Amino acid sequence: MQTLAMGQERGVAFFEGEFMVKTLHGKDELTKAYQLRHRVFAEKLRWVPATEDGQEMDMYDLWGVTIGVLSHDGTLLGMARLLPSSGKFMLENEFGALLPGDYSIRKERDTAEITRLTVDPDIQDAKLSTQVMLATLKGIYQWAVENEVRYYYLEVEHRFLRALRMLGFPCEPIGPVVKLPPAGASAVAALYDMARFDDENTEKRPSFLEWISTIRTTTGQTITGRTSSASLELVGVG
Repeated sequence: MQTLAMGQERGVAFFEGEFMVKTLHGKDELTKAYQLRHRVFAEKLRWVPATEDGQEMDMYDLWGVTIGVLSHDGTLLGMARLLPSSGKFMLENEFGALLPGDYSIRKERDTAEITRLTVDPDIQDAKLSTQVMLATLKGIYQWAVENEVRYYYLEVEHRFLRALRMLGFPCEPIGPVVKLPPAGASAVAALYDMARFDDENTEKRPSFLEWISTIRTTTGQTITGRTSSASLELVGVG
């Protein structure tokens, strides 16, 4: 089984409208991520215990990669933590109850797990919140392209899974909806196939596929065709 060596993942950094979407590095950026996670997963959803320092961290941060959506002033608006197959998935431990008993978790080089996906709960503007979520999903997509990942596992509330599917992300449930302690949230595990995303959106939502596969780099280059299967094409320098 070939896996990407832990810590050798390639990062992303690009502009999406007024946002910067990037792999978070360093103490300051990661502290923002831990604080946002605490506000959402400890204080609001109560999926994990609150901490005295207001930061939510766990052992998966040792090998996880965090993608963040930042405003022009550096405020972290949205994020997701991605776990490469070189380390343990949360689905192998905390979320094992979401899997059928005979399910074998894929741990190949082309597979990763999406965890701690969230948007700042203080954003009151529904349109802005949606824009931040879409930018986060674009960051997840582009990180997969950069690291040759085809499959993502994810564990989410079943209502959010329906929303993802309506947006055009073919996330297939792989187990039943389960109410997880301590908050009793109705969660489900799913598998997201990037190649299927490309195929389906080529026909159904070509403009959406064009949007998610086009980035404006930090040096002003616009690159299109960054999908899971297509070659990259430089289309402009500005």
